[in-house]
Amino acid sequence: MIRTAREKDIGELANLMGELGYPTTTSEMEQRFEKISSNPSYNTQVAEKDGKVVGMIGMMLGFHYEKNENYIRIVAFVVDSKYRKNGIGDKLIQKAEEWAMEQGLNKLVLNSGNRSDRNNAHEFYTNRGFEGKATGFYKILP
Repeated sequence: MIRTAREKDIGELANLMGELGYPTTTSEMEQRFEKISSNPSYNTQVAEKDGKVVGMIGMMLGFHYEKNENYIRIVAFVVDSKYRKNGIGDKLIQKAEEWAMEQGLNKLVLNSGNRSDRNNAHEFYTNRGFEGKATGFYKILP
């Protein structure tokens, strides 16, 4: 079952961030979720199986400077490693597509690290019609 994330999911969302490679405490996730869930430009959906949150997709409405169309950016997407290859990721992507269409949009974008441990994720995305079109750059400020 795919549904909107709720406050009671915070502990499981923290665990999923760890699965994604970003170890997160429940307290940290609580702070993040409070900001994210209060912003209507964000949408967090979870996949639930047998009463347990086993996946999530976090999205936000994005606006271009250089053109008139808007888009949905997937900013967090993960399925618990014990539940992968069971169609859960497909259902979460489908939910993102539905939300985009509800907003009158036809474009999803996401970033995924250029590391060998992300190769399976890259294959997942390309198999679902995503194209690798950009390189991301990050700078940490003092």
